Amino acid sequence: MTYTMLTGRFVIRYPDLPRQGPEPDGDTVKFRPDSPALVEGLPRPSGSPPDLGARGISVRLEAVDALETHFAETHQELGGANAARDELLRLLGFTGVVFFDDLPNKVRSADQDSVRGYVLSNGIDANGRMIGFVQAGEPAVPDGATVFLDDAGVDRSVNGRLLAAGLVYPAFYATLPASLRTHLGGVSRKARADRAGIWAAATADPDRVATVGDLGELQRLVIWPKLFRRLVPYLATGASTLDGLDAWLRSDPVHRDDALFLLDRLETGNLHDVVEAAGSSVRMTVWPEDFVIDPDPAPPGTPTKPPKVATGDVVIVAALPDPSGADRGRERLTLLNTTAAEIDLAGWTLRDRNGRSQVLGGTLGGGDVVQVVGDGVSLANAGGTVTLTDALGSPIDQVAYRAGQVKEGRTIAFGR
Repeated sequence: MTYTMLTGRFVIRYPDLPRQGPEPDGDTVKFRPDSPALVEGLPRPSGSPPDLGARGISVRLEAVDALETHFAETHQELGGANAARDELLRLLGFTGVVFFDDLPNKVRSADQDSVRGYVLSNGIDANGRMIGFVQAGEPAVPDGATVFLDDAGVDRSVNGRLLAAGLVYPAFYATLPASLRTHLGGVSRKARADRAGIWAAATADPDRVATVGDLGELQRLVIWPKLFRRLVPYLATGASTLDGLDAWLRSDPVHRDDALFLLDRLETGNLHDVVEAAGSSVRMTVWPEDFVIDPDPAPPGTPTKPPKVATGDVVIVAALPDPSGADRGRERLTLLNTTAAEIDLAGWTLRDRNGRSQVLGGTLGGGDVVQVVGDGVSLANAGGTVTLTDALGSPIDQVAYRAGQVKEGRTIAFGR
C-alpha cells in the first residue's frame, strides 16, 4: 500500500500558551503540516474529518500502542509510559524537555519547541487524528509524493524503532498493509522474547494472568493499552468484580467490543473473543500481533473518501473592480491553487453579492494562478463580495472588499 508524504514540524510546546500546549505521549504527537490541504485529502475510513487547526493536527503512530500517560484522568504504569514518550521525543530530535510539575503531560521548557520532520500517512482515524509512520528530518521525496513503504522504511521510522526496543505494544488495524503487519509482528515477537522494555513486566496476556481489584491496582500493571482503556470505564460503572466485563463489552460493538480478524483462526471475531475475565483476574488469550482490529465504522451515509476539493484549496487572492477605462468585460479576479495537485475547475462558479454568476472551466495546476475576466459576475465599485463554489455547489472561498479600497486601475490584494 502507498502512503502520502507530509512534511512539516512536530510541535511539543506553544511558546505563547505553554500551559495549554500539546500533550505528547508514546504514540501521539502534534504535527504542523507544510501543506494542510494534503491532510484534508487523506482517506477517512471512520468518516471523521481531520481535526486540523491553525496549530496543526495530532498524529497517532501507526501499528503501535504505548502505555497511557493520561487517559480519563488516570494513567498506566508510568515508568513504561514515560519511557516510550521520552524515547519518541528523543528520536524526533527534541532535547532538554522538562514537564510542568503540576501538569505532568505538558512541556514547561525544551531546547526546541518544534522540529522538522515528516509523516507517511494513509488516513484519518475516528478521532480526527492523522495515522502514520513518523520520522525526523527532511525526506528524500517532495511534500505530497506517493511513497511505497517497505520493511526497511518501517524499521527506520520512530514507530518501528519503539516497537523493536520493546517500549510499545503492537496494535495492527486493517489500514496497515499485510506485508508490513507480518514484518512488524516479527519485530514485536523478538522484543518480547528478549524481554526488552515493557515486556519484562507485561501481564494480562497468554503467559500471565493479571489481578485487577480496583483502579489503583490497574494503574500499576503493564497490560495492552486497549484493554486498559476498556477496563477503566468498566470499573467506573461501580463493578466490584470483572465477572460482568464480557457482557459489558458485547453491549457496545462499536466503542467497546472492537471487531477483529483472528489471524490464527482466519475468522472474524470481537474483542470479547480474546479476553478472559472472572473475579479479579483478566488476560488476553491471543498476543496482540495475532489479530487485526477494524477501524470504527463510519455512520450510515457518512463519506469515507475525502472531498475532491476542500475549503481553501483554491482561494481568490486579488480583484480588479475598476480597470482603467471602461469596466465591462475587463474586471478581473485572480485565483490561486494552494495545493500541489492539479484541480479541474469544470462546473465551478463565481457569484457576486447580487446573485449573478459565472461558470468556470479548464484546469488549474498545483501552485498556479489564473486570472478570470468578469463577464458574468459584477465587481461593483461601491464594494461587494464574491463567492467561489465547486461543481457540487460547496463553498470553497469568499472575499469581500469596501468602496474605499477601489481605485481606478489598481488591483486589490486579499491578505491570506
